[in-house]
Amino acid sequence: MQESVRAGTIGVAGEVRELARDLFVLFKPGVMQLVLFTSLVALLLAPKALHPVLALVVMLALAAGAAACAAINNWYDSDIDRIMARTRRRPTAQGRIAPEEALGIGVVLAGFAVAIMGLAAGWLAAALLAATIAFYVFIYTMWLKRRTPQNIVIGGAAGALPPVVAWVAATGRIDLLPIVLFAIVFLWTPAHFWALALYRAADYGRAGVPMLPVVAGRAATARQVALYALLTVAASLVPVATGELGLAYGLVAAVAGGRLVLAALRVVRSDSDVLANRLFRFSITYLFALFAAMLLDRALGGPWVPWW
Repeated sequence: MQESVRAGTIGVAGEVRELARDLFVLFKPGVMQLVLFTSLVALLLAPKALHPVLALVVMLALAAGAAACAAINNWYDSDIDRIMARTRRRPTAQGRIAPEEALGIGVVLAGFAVAIMGLAAGWLAAALLAATIAFYVFIYTMWLKRRTPQNIVIGGAAGALPPVVAWVAATGRIDLLPIVLFAIVFLWTPAHFWALALYRAADYGRAGVPMLPVVAGRAATARQVALYALLTVAASLVPVATGELGLAYGLVAAVAGGRLVLAALRVVRSDSDVLANRLFRFSITYLFALFAAMLLDRALGGPWVPWW
């Protein structure tokens, strides 16, 4: 009897672990890390500091919002996720989580995220978070992704808005610096995802997703990647030009930006999937390094302009 109970307990514990792993994958942890880190930096750069408990709640709301977007995206894209090698192991694609369950999880998390943000940091921040979720779900996932090769360009606004939400949560207003942070992430997104699409073009083609390499070809996509890399670097230097961030950040932005552009130009000159993959991976490191440098600069006493 005791052995049966023990076996049953172990079985339940195993199922719970598997469910936890599936939920972890469902919420796209890689994307969530970028969203939360850029948002945290914006929160810490804001001229008004939230109480640590409220700051934690704001970050929880942003995490729930990102998880909601991912879950609903998994629901809507479960058909093409089964086709693509990059996504076919997702729990909704393999049937471990029913697409309808993912939708329910996403809707609940979205409501929770907006409500908690409103109660903790005000309804302007909550409204911006709701708009971010709605933009990602309805504009990017349901409308743009399967209709236009500019899906990533326009849809990138959803990934660029969380730092603005965090800033508004802290200050109650929108200033110049969060707009610049938005521009950096917005311009970085096409270079990042099109680098991925270059070596996953066949995957997107099988699924019928009109990513730029599928529609316009490799050479045209590589040129666009290089263009957006240059625009990203230009945007990253704006806080130095306006005096909001100082030399420490400027050095990192210049060095990391130069490496990003060089990697993009190598992709232009070559049809190597290896180089496209390297650019994709480095672009992640680049964004983390850039935002970390903002905090370092502020910690070292870099310029700060109070916006009032």
